[in-house]
Order: sequence, then C-alpha cells, then structure tokens
Amino acid sequence: MSASDGVLRMREGAWAVRAVSGVWRWRHNPLCRATDRREAWLALGALLLVLVVAPAVGRFCGVLTDSALRDTIREQHAHRHRAGAVVLSISPSPVAFADDPESGVTPATRQMVTAGWKAPDGSDRHGTVPVAAGVHKAGERVRIWIDDRGAVAPRPMDVPTAHIHAGLAGTGAFVLTAGVVEALRRAVLRCMVRRRYARLDRAWAMVGPDWGRAGTGS
Repeated sequence: MSASDGVLRMREGAWAVRAVSGVWRWRHNPLCRATDRREAWLALGALLLVLVVAPAVGRFCGVLTDSALRDTIREQHAHRHRAGAVVLSISPSPVAFADDPESGVTPATRQMVTAGWKAPDGSDRHGTVPVAAGVHKAGERVRIWIDDRGAVAPRPMDVPTAHIHAGLAGTGAFVLTAGVVEALRRAVLRCMVRRRYARLDRAWAMVGPDWGRAGTGS
C-alpha cells in the first residue's frame, strides 16, 4: 500500500468516526424524529459497508482471479510449445489483428503465411499461420506456438496480463458490491418512507374529519 493510499484510508476512517459520533449526539435532538434516526443509521451502515466490506470483496475476487489465471498460465506453458516453421507461401496482403486476450499483445499488422513444421511426435505438419509482418519470401524460418498435438495454438498468457485481468476483476467486484449496498439502502429507505406516509395517512384520517370545527377535541 502506498503512502497516499494510507492517508486516504486514515481520512475515510476519521470521517466515519465523526459520522458515528454525530449520529450518536443527534439522537438526543428534540427535533429529531425516530424515522430520522433510523434513516441516519441506515445511511451510516451502508457507508461502513462500502468502506469496509466492498474493498474486502474486491480484494478477495482479485486475489482469487489472479490465482486462477496463474494456474492457467502454468497449464498453457505446459501444453504449448515454441516451434520453428518454414514458410511455404505468403498471403498477398497483411492483416491487422486485434489485441490477444491471453497475451495482451497490442494490435499489430501481421501476415498470413502457409508454413510447415514438426509436431512434438516428429510428424510433419503444415497450415496457415499468422506471423509478424516482414516475411518476404518462401523458405524463411518463423517461430510459432503449437500444442501437444502439433496444431497451431495461441500465445500463452503472460503474468503482467494476468495481473491486469485480476485488477479489473477486483475493481468490478468492488463497484458491484458498492452498487448492491446502495440499491439495498434505497430499497429499505423506500419502504421506510412508505410506512411513514401510511402512518401519516392514518393519522390524518382520524383527525381530518374534525379539522376546522369549533370545539372539537375539547
């Protein structure tokens, strides 16, 4: 944790403590209704959940995702291998490839070539594979990724990309948890307001018929 994160956490904690003390003093205010106190405690509880529970959930999901992706990386490197291939023919025009979701490689212009290579069992294979732009003639050697059967495979995921995906997963879990807490707070608050209006309607139904009549209620 960086120094700025530590200072931010200290400020958030101090703000929460001041909020708790303020609510605790406010409960003795003669102008404060019971419903006001309940709404204040509801808001404070939701705030504490967002400050404490949501970060914990985000961290847990991030760590869990990172561990799962590390297992995936180990499995991919165990079953994918670099192999040398000989270019047999070249596609007439290069192709722009999008980001590789596993390796995190940025978009690049590549060439489609027909190449031949040796499978792990020693058999000859050939097929169309994408290679970096710059291959000019048949007979050049290129490096490709193949699986245990000798088929062309995507490049394995790397550790920095796994960290990025884990961070995004943790951030998404934090935002989702905070959103759920806020949605629940709003739902509970809506129910509380409806109950308050229902009580007001019942009280008005009892008092309303005598409203403005002289001598009523005496």
